[in-house]
Amino acid sequence: MVLIKGRDNSPLVAGEPLLTRPGFWSNYLLAMCDWGTNAVRPTPAWFGDDAADTDALAEVLFDPERWPVFRVPAGDGPGVVVIYRNLVDDFGIDYLLTHPGQSPAQQIASWEGDLSGTGLTWRELDRIAAAPSPRAEGVEDAAARLLLILPLLDDLDVPATARTRLSIALVSTGTPQRAATKTAQHLLTHLLRRSGHDPLWGSPLSGNGRAPGSGRHS
Repeated sequence: MVLIKGRDNSPLVAGEPLLTRPGFWSNYLLAMCDWGTNAVRPTPAWFGDDAADTDALAEVLFDPERWPVFRVPAGDGPGVVVIYRNLVDDFGIDYLLTHPGQSPAQQIASWEGDLSGTGLTWRELDRIAAAPSPRAEGVEDAAARLLLILPLLDDLDVPATARTRLSIALVSTGTPQRAATKTAQHLLTHLLRRSGHDPLWGSPLSGNGRAPGSGRHS
């Protein structure tokens, strides 16, 4: 059982062992691949998975009695916690910021078909992914850390190196080399398309981010 202050009554369980199970990454990221009206529809094979493994793991990820939690603590600042909120009538994936020495964790966004709330910049994601905490339980692998927090990307100024960085992370977690660049591009296309142009927006790490539900996304 995993304890997160503010979620005391939720059946939280450590999700980190699921990261290496076949079918995890296609379950987590496939819906975020932009394929447009004329493109080939994405499949689990884009992530090195097959449909049977993906379906089997979905039963574990979406179990109403066990909500997987993926902890991405950072050694030099705020980290992220990803929670599968498996309520029968209110399913979603919640993203919380954790601050060293502070509690409870702050929910900044949720995924329910798309992101609602407030995301982070590429630079912030990259910093969190590259700086695991030696003192906190959670995901240590930099590639898995980046992919877990990737849905929070909300940035109009992503560097040209982002696709390569993302491709490398995908290969590291099981995506075939031949598919990695294409998959990375489809992910970025979707995530960047939804980025808004609200001049009042600020990352929650900048101190002027908005509360969940009042951000740029619906």
